[in-house]
Amino acid sequence: MAIRILSVDDEQDMEMLILQLFRKQIRDKKYEFVFANNGIEALERLEESGDITLILSDINMPGMDGLTFLSKVNERQNPLLKSIMVSAYGDMDNIRTAMNRGAFDFVTKPVNFEDLEITISKTVEHIEMLTSLEKGREQLIAIQNDLSVAKEIQMSMLPKTVPANIGKAGVDLHAFLQPAKVVGGDLYDYFMKDPDHLFFMIGDVSDKGVPAALFMAITKAIFKSQFSNRNGDSLIQKVKIVNEFLSEDNSSFMFVTAFVCLLNVRTGELEYVDAGHEPPVIIRANGETELVKKQGGMALCFDPEFEFESHTLQLNPGDKFVLYTDGVTDANNIPGDRYGLHTLQEFFTTGSGSKSTTAKEMNEATLTSLVEFIGPATQFDDITMLSLRYLGS
Repeated sequence: MAIRILSVDDEQDMEMLILQLFRKQIRDKKYEFVFANNGIEALERLEESGDITLILSDINMPGMDGLTFLSKVNERQNPLLKSIMVSAYGDMDNIRTAMNRGAFDFVTKPVNFEDLEITISKTVEHIEMLTSLEKGREQLIAIQNDLSVAKEIQMSMLPKTVPANIGKAGVDLHAFLQPAKVVGGDLYDYFMKDPDHLFFMIGDVSDKGVPAALFMAITKAIFKSQFSNRNGDSLIQKVKIVNEFLSEDNSSFMFVTAFVCLLNVRTGELEYVDAGHEPPVIIRANGETELVKKQGGMALCFDPEFEFESHTLQLNPGDKFVLYTDGVTDANNIPGDRYGLHTLQEFFTTGSGSKSTTAKEMNEATLTSLVEFIGPATQFDDITMLSLRYLGS
């Protein structure tokens, strides 16, 4: 697309000289010239042709001189509209004034046409660079807006409040997700599968950002669909179905670690499937902590035929159970130290986490501890936790 140049000069032969000098560029549709005899006409041309991006203007003209015209141009506040001012050789006062008023460059009379061609070419290159930067900025804003909408959609898929029936069933529960980017790949869910059983889970997609967020949404939807269904499938069977579905056409080769649980709210018996996830922390009512022992388990999406195993553990009234993603234990600070599983367990044993009463207090205290540990370093992974306190029915 041709660069439109407005030439403003009261000398009649200037138009002919311009057209002759730039005939090749005009023929190749690189430049297109619009002409005016003074500042008043030039303002009219600008109104008529909103796509003019370069002005070549004489300073000394009748009607409206070039300096006044330049001031009017500046009022348009168009950063992509650049001006080259033309004045008599030695007229440094006016040239200096023009530059102070925002002129991009200048040439002197008698015009050296080789210098004029170079000056216009240089100015056009600058305008094209600014145009490219502006397009990039607009694209970035559009991407940021899209990501903000994506974040709202993603966060809306996660439970925001704990349903009253969970509290009535004798469980105090709280979960949160803090993405490392605008969107992330961690997920969690919880709901009463039936009056006696609480379903809850946490997961972590292998990638980050938008690809992980899309895979997270699919994973969350599949788990919700399977465990909302009150058919007779066991916990293992449902996890196997989820794994088979996610493994189909997995061209991105992503995988998901997950810890999937069913808690009998009447007895405190907790059945779980460990799909390659971080070991949960149990804080017993007497303050002692323990880690759930790793007993095999492969991440979802690696092998559609993998046979998962379920295990059970016992929660007693007053016991707490903490699920988390590796964004917690792998958090790094500026020196490169890792928060680590030992620190997390110690935090709940003797640290401020041991003083937390409710599930929400546990999560908030842990996040505060992580933020203090990370300090000015950049959070490189999503941080997600799901904590519960079993009260007993």
